[in-house]
Amino acid sequence: MTDLPVRIRPEIAALPAYRQGRQASADAFKLSSNENPFDPLPGVVEAVRAATTFNRYPDASAGRLRARLADRYAVAPDGVHVAAGSVSILYQLASATSGPGDEIMFAWRSFEAYPGLAAVAGATAVAVPLTADAGHDLDAMADAVTDRTRMIIVCSPNNPTGPVVSQAAFDAFVARVRSDVLIVLDEAYAEFVTDPDAVTGAAVLAAGHANVVILRTFSKAYGLAGLRVGYAIGDHRILDAARSTGIPLSVTAQAEEAALASLDAEDELLERVRHIAVRRDALADRLRDAGWDIPNAQGNFVWLPAGERALEIAEAFDAAGLIVRAFAGDGVRISVGEEESIERIVAAAASVVG
Repeated sequence: MTDLPVRIRPEIAALPAYRQGRQASADAFKLSSNENPFDPLPGVVEAVRAATTFNRYPDASAGRLRARLADRYAVAPDGVHVAAGSVSILYQLASATSGPGDEIMFAWRSFEAYPGLAAVAGATAVAVPLTADAGHDLDAMADAVTDRTRMIIVCSPNNPTGPVVSQAAFDAFVARVRSDVLIVLDEAYAEFVTDPDAVTGAAVLAAGHANVVILRTFSKAYGLAGLRVGYAIGDHRILDAARSTGIPLSVTAQAEEAALASLDAEDELLERVRHIAVRRDALADRLRDAGWDIPNAQGNFVWLPAGERALEIAEAFDAAGLIVRAFAGDGVRISVGEEESIERIVAAAASVVG
């Protein structure tokens, strides 16, 4: 861009803004943002409504939520960091570890925010292609580590393609990476995983890797996407560095109350998650029967590897009243939404297969 009124870093001027999944009209299904289709539980809504001291700043550290999560993961409270969505913690960690001349590595295609956080930090993004079955190629990622590598992101299940990283593969990967390189295990969709071989944050924490940070969110399984609250578990010295780069007071009192109430209602919420996982598996099977090569779906979404037809196929879904997420040149991600959307999804997908 040459018409900017002030000097902007060239890499930022060239960086496209994050594009959220498009909203749906009243007669369409929004399946573009991996949101939880269930309404918030009444107890969660009541907890938010009761948090009415808008004239006061929230607890800057979300101390009660941190203490609750610390008990859950058997860590000290300073081993937990809460922020306005897990993606904000990714930006904080990138800023804390990386700058000009450094490298931030991730698999590709993966979460579309990853290239942007490297650019914002002034670092170089290193994108390692996925395997043929749309999963992480951890051997290739380990081979790509250089003296400039400062941060590596592993997304399991991978968004938008769906496969998980196995525990054995992740353990072998950590063993190959220098201990002074930060490895972030992004588990935004962990609650939906049914593969028994998948990596888990709990197992990674038990192994005691000081250079690994686990990233989780209340947006997906817990249905709090609109309140923006996520958290990280790891070595307090790394999290202190992240806290130093964050925007103060970014987690509202309402978000903290909703997260605490959601933990209180966890059994009921996770029963909803089980329903979504069953719906996901049934949808993936029916799409395979229709002729689509669906990768192993372990999040709350399925992936159509549409390649150069991605935008065209997304338009066909749009015409059917289904708002999906197209990634030009790669594929189409379909969130698992209401049960009533399934027949329409299968019909639309069958109409454009091949």
